[in-house]
This record gives sequence, structure tokens and C-alpha cells, in this order.
Amino acid sequence: MRSGGAEGGFTAVLGERELAIGFRLIGIKDVIEVTPATAAAEFQKALANEAYSLVVASESVRRALTESQRAQAEGSLHPLVVFVPSPTGEYEMESLATLAKRVLGVSLQV
Repeated sequence: MRSGGAEGGFTAVLGERELAIGFRLIGIKDVIEVTPATAAAEFQKALANEAYSLVVASESVRRALTESQRAQAEGSLHPLVVFVPSPTGEYEMESLATLAKRVLGVSLQV
């Protein structure tokens, strides 16, 4: 069983072994274990795969991307790209305002 999204798309997860094991345990089948050397190429493949409506990648994958790949990920709505903390605990938190602007196209002003 693959993990389908609301519109019928699938979810892909990219990350180190510990992250991959965790997502496999909750039933996601499209899990790709990556290393720093393979992260950028595997991320690009997942982003280009039209079957995916959501790509979840660890923060270590984000650090391995080029600036243009990061910009492409931040601007992508199909698939939606979400970065999660690495198992090492090191991560960069995207602000709620930035997330809303990227996903919804709405500026939040406080």
C-alpha cells in the first residue's frame, strides 16, 4: 500500500536511515534512504515524479541541495515539499508567515 494524498497523489520521504525506518513503520512505502552524496540527485528525482503530491525530506537533505534546488523546493506546490528535523536534532524552522506565503499565497501580518 502506498500513501496517497487527498488528490490521489503519493507521499515520498527522503532522509537518513533512522528517518526512513520511522516513516516505513507508519506505513509510507515510498521512502528513499539518502546520503549527503546522493541527497540532491534523489531529491530532484522525487520532485520530478508527477505521482508525488507531497515530498517530505530531512533537514540534512535541505543542506545538501544547491541554492536553485532550495528555491525550487520552496516554490513548489505540486508536489508540496516539507522539510522535517533530522534525527540528529539539527534543523532550521520555517516561520509560519513564510509557510503560509509559500503554501497558500497569503501574507500574514501581525
